[in-house]
Amino acid sequence: HPDRLWFWEKAVYLDENQHAWLPIIMEIQRNGGLQVLMRQGDAPLGEGVCPSQAPPSPLPLLWQLYPEGQYRCSDSSYWRIVYHVKFNNTEDMLLELLP
Repeated sequence: HPDRLWFWEKAVYLDENQHAWLPIIMEIQRNGGLQVLMRQGDAPLGEGVCPSQAPPSPLPLLWQLYPEGQYRCSDSSYWRIVYHVKFNNTEDMLLELLP
């Protein structure tokens, strides 16, 4: 799992190795929970956006890996890693917002 994911620009996060991660699908669950599928892949990178200029989003600006397969975020939320797979050079990681 990436140690950190930083918001870079609209719909692009960068990990500590400068790999781009794209939020592909966001889904609101029946219980009100939120899931997001992050896909690691090539993306043309523009200039990074200052956090104060980031567009409104239900996703945090920073994800930091914590023990037990969770990320703690810049907004103090916790997200659970549901799964993280690599297939044909594509990595997918499904994250779920914890209550």
